[in-house]
Amino acid sequence: MLISHKIELSANNKQSTYFSKACGTARFAYNWALNEWKNQYILGLKTNEMALRRQLNSIKKEQFPWMLEVTKNAPQMAIINLGEAFKRFFKGISKYPQFKKKGHSDSFSLTNDQFKLSENKIKIPHLGWVKLCEKLRFSGKIISATISRIAQKWFVSITVETNFIPQITENQGVVGIDLGVKTLATLSNGEEMIGPKSHTKLLKKLKRVSRSLSRKVKGSKNRFKAKYVCAKLHARISNIRKDALHKLTTYVAHKFSTVVIEDLNVQGMLKNRKFSRCISDMSFYEFHRQLEYKLKMHGRKLVIADRFFASSKICSCCGTKNEELKLSDREWNCAVCGTIHNRDLNASLNLKN
Repeated sequence: MLISHKIELSANNKQSTYFSKACGTARFAYNWALNEWKNQYILGLKTNEMALRRQLNSIKKEQFPWMLEVTKNAPQMAIINLGEAFKRFFKGISKYPQFKKKGHSDSFSLTNDQFKLSENKIKIPHLGWVKLCEKLRFSGKIISATISRIAQKWFVSITVETNFIPQITENQGVVGIDLGVKTLATLSNGEEMIGPKSHTKLLKKLKRVSRSLSRKVKGSKNRFKAKYVCAKLHARISNIRKDALHKLTTYVAHKFSTVVIEDLNVQGMLKNRKFSRCISDMSFYEFHRQLEYKLKMHGRKLVIADRFFASSKICSCCGTKNEELKLSDREWNCAVCGTIHNRDLNASLNLKN
């Protein structure tokens, strides 16, 4: 099983400069390869990431000598990532790859033969040892490492292949989980998990910081400072959300043996202008992703209900379907058995059943 551990790096100015150069090299190689892919396709030629890597290796000493200042993995892994992006595009999973922009998702990757790891340090080619803020949490074969920047802080994500054997447990119970905007998750046992709504709570401050950034002159030092303040606030919002999701998914994975959730059409839900911001703030996709791999680690089972299963409209007591139920109705009475239902709790009970 492949699992990653993201660790903050304690980098000095020299190391941060090297990381910025490596990210710039990876970004240039990615954009160069994407441009070459487009041009060769127009000429009727077929290409792939392997051919583009060979082409770049043949010309980089003469045309791009500054690439030799950083690890060779920076441009090579960037082109490999482009190849993976095209594979996803051809399968219809994602859109056509776009050119990368400086300052957006800056990162570069290393293969396991290009770095060494000690207890609290990592050795990077052309740079040396860099301190880690914590030790690697998982043991096993190290596969790769990706160094990225978030709000002027550098992180390394180390991917490890573990021989983790899940401890399969029985008789831990089944739970249905209904996701919502007002309440992040409503469990079929009656528990309600209120989402942190970090973006909504910090939206007023975010607007003020973004307005301040837009008024600064492009290229000035004050704009750079304002950009860092804005990025730091975005990182804080993201961290609050991820922390709450990790705590919730870990709790569910430890307590229940079978978990049932809905297959939500999140992209379609985001088209509703009234709820799109709240839905994004809850991060349903990240909840699903975390829950899936944590249940697998603990030997639990995940059941995904059909997207068109009317979990909110069906009475969990007698099975009668209420066709007239509206989205604004948070409680409703069953016309057959007379049971008063809470909309979210009733949906979670139907998922459990």
